[in-house]
Amino acid sequence: MTDSSNYELMLAQSAMNTSEPSTTDAGASPFKLTIDPDMRLRLKKALFELIDNHDTALEEYVSQNQLEIGSYKEYIELFARCLRETMETPEGVAFLLKSCGFEVKDNEINLQPDWRWNDPPQ
Repeated sequence: MTDSSNYELMLAQSAMNTSEPSTTDAGASPFKLTIDPDMRLRLKKALFELIDNHDTALEEYVSQNQLEIGSYKEYIELFARCLRETMETPEGVAFLLKSCGFEVKDNEINLQPDWRWNDPPQ
């Protein structure tokens, strides 16, 4: 039996032959393209930007005496809540999509995508 934790997304051979990042439709079939390193880098940068933005906002609220944080534990809990609440909105997901080069209307964003797991080969 194969350990499924060893699976990872890799750059498709056809995408390796181009120097330009893929600008396919955000809703395009994942069967035609796997996640390339440039796309992963764009997504990581967008997530770091989002994290920095939330951290700065919390810092401002505390420094202006609008928010009280009693411990590092509470800070992390509030920080996680901010990120979760942002990512539960079309605007939050749209920010990530736009950062990765996709223009998708808010009403076309699926906030509850289904996991479509494949059965492992026998």
